Amino acid sequence: MQTNKGIVYLVGAGPGDAGLFTLRGAEVLSHAEVVVYDALVNLELLRLAPRDAEYIYGGKRARDHAIPQEDLNQLLVERARQGKVVVRLKGGDPYVFGRGGEEAEELAAAGVPFEVVPGISSTIAAPAYAGIPVTHRDFCSSYQVITGHEDPTKPETSLDWGAVARTPGTKVILMGVERIGHIARELVQNGMAAETPAAMIRWGTTSRQQTVVATLSTLADAAATAGLTAPAVTVIGGVVTLRNRLNWFEFRPLFRQRIVVTRTREQASTLVHHLKERGADVLEIPTIKISPPSEIHPLIDAITGLTEYNWIVFTSPNGVTAFFDYFFKAFDDIRSLGFIRFAAVGPATAAKLKELHIRVDAMPTEYVAAKVCKAITQVENIENLRVLCLRAEVANPELVRQLEEMGGIVDDVACYKTEPETEDRSGAAARLMDEGADWLTFSSASTVENFHARFDLPALLRKFPVTRILTIGPETSKALAALGLEPTAEAKPHTIDGMMATLEKEVRKAAKAASATPRL
Repeated sequence: MQTNKGIVYLVGAGPGDAGLFTLRGAEVLSHAEVVVYDALVNLELLRLAPRDAEYIYGGKRARDHAIPQEDLNQLLVERARQGKVVVRLKGGDPYVFGRGGEEAEELAAAGVPFEVVPGISSTIAAPAYAGIPVTHRDFCSSYQVITGHEDPTKPETSLDWGAVARTPGTKVILMGVERIGHIARELVQNGMAAETPAAMIRWGTTSRQQTVVATLSTLADAAATAGLTAPAVTVIGGVVTLRNRLNWFEFRPLFRQRIVVTRTREQASTLVHHLKERGADVLEIPTIKISPPSEIHPLIDAITGLTEYNWIVFTSPNGVTAFFDYFFKAFDDIRSLGFIRFAAVGPATAAKLKELHIRVDAMPTEYVAAKVCKAITQVENIENLRVLCLRAEVANPELVRQLEEMGGIVDDVACYKTEPETEDRSGAAARLMDEGADWLTFSSASTVENFHARFDLPALLRKFPVTRILTIGPETSKALAALGLEPTAEAKPHTIDGMMATLEKEVRKAAKAASATPRL
């Protein structure tokens, strides 16, 4: 990557699925000082840029131009001349009906260095995710890409519909939702068969994807009946008939389920990945972030006196991460832990310890205080043994009480605290308030409490009454009960894998019930 200051990168953000963003795009975005992005850019990509970068919304949807193109061109030039690394994020590919060529011309004329980073175009990606290959040797060996929205200042169209209709191959039309009836009539009048298979794909490659299949002459009415609006890609040609056999994306078990993940951003990645792999529309809204404890001295005292303890109990992966961050500042050898036994409340916490090559001596299959204590006592009698509980600053006192009742000498030490997270660079929180969700997922009591503080959970459920709630286990469900609410479902087992299995089971059950309900 060029390290000199004062350069503009024209970067294709791809068709919508953040996973289709290129490695080169991610590389330059990670060094951006200014990010200018369009309406169709997946806002999840903004997390790849530095937090202190300047973010500028450039609009560029029909009737939604936050910055006129001429002004935007000058903005890119000015920021680069200020010595900034500017990333211009554009939906799809910059040079496929993205006006990237105009921006590049302006930069070249101004003597501003620039680089073009191509992106995957929705012209091929949206049909692929809808089960439609744009070429196939049994149907065609070429395809045309056509704009359905030409420059409105031109006195007449530059498209020769007769030539388009006569040219063999698949027709792919971008930005043509409002004019698809007119376009279809032009093609039919110029010789294309009215019965030619056609499809319109809205929000292609995302879990909001919606596909309508019809014929060339009936597509406009079918799209209107289905309520399809921009952004959408239209495909015309025999390859559309392959959708019945090749539609892989829309049959994923959680497809079109909008699911809110409230874990910390560091913890959420595994759950988010699993949900997206199963087709869910994930709104990642971390409600908490991990910070150092308010008082650090008890933790320092515990670390310096580790050899006095017989057991260390961790109640979350956060505790493991936080404790060992401090531990390795004091010691450079894991053997400084001495002959301590470890208890973990569940497999995620145990896995975090395993990363440090630490074996867990006791772990319950279900996280409730009594089960944790029982798991420890199955290893040895803890009467008069020293136990160090490393937890969040605010934690349920039940575990410590039970350990003390069994005769343990317990130090309950905070190694981190949770604080409300209010950042919304991805726009997920705004989408939740505008569109609601099918599921809210909570993996700890603190996520419930902080989510409620930010959104007023009962009020949100009144606004979107179809929204359901999944909790990871009974401790989290208790936090809901404090708000007068009950979860729709509770994960079993009380793990991330258990949450995934429970979600899929509940979605299948709801789909089965819906299909069995007679239509009036």
